[in-house]
Amino acid sequence: MIVRTLEECENSPRNINGGNWKSVRMLLKEDNMGFSFHITTIFAGTETPIWYQNHLESVYCISGEGEIETTADGKVYPIKPGTLYVLDKHDQHLLRGFSDMQMACVFNPPLIGNEVHDKDGVYALDADPLKAWKETP
Repeated sequence: MIVRTLEECENSPRNINGGNWKSVRMLLKEDNMGFSFHITTIFAGTETPIWYQNHLESVYCISGEGEIETTADGKVYPIKPGTLYVLDKHDQHLLRGFSDMQMACVFNPPLIGNEVHDKDGVYALDADPLKAWKETP
């Protein structure tokens, strides 16, 4: 059995700051569950281009408000507490936070832990786990 608290993970290398967001990665590839689970905060007043070419993601909004725009068709969807969105087709999108949004996120395949978006908004399929723990403050 795995038992972790959000507080424990926030005070560990599992807390990754990506500039427009922070992601507390509570469950990772090393936990052998076949997916990873994160509590992510999207900061107010930000717009983040994201394109998970290598991962599928489901996101549930716990608190805050914003929107997601799919760049292929320009559709905009409001996000508020209780909203679930699923990036089931590797959708390229823009994520905007109107207020700080706290989100519960699940990734498949699971993240290793140190991933941040590259210039195209992509997470590498397999980041370097040793690099993650050496470079994370």
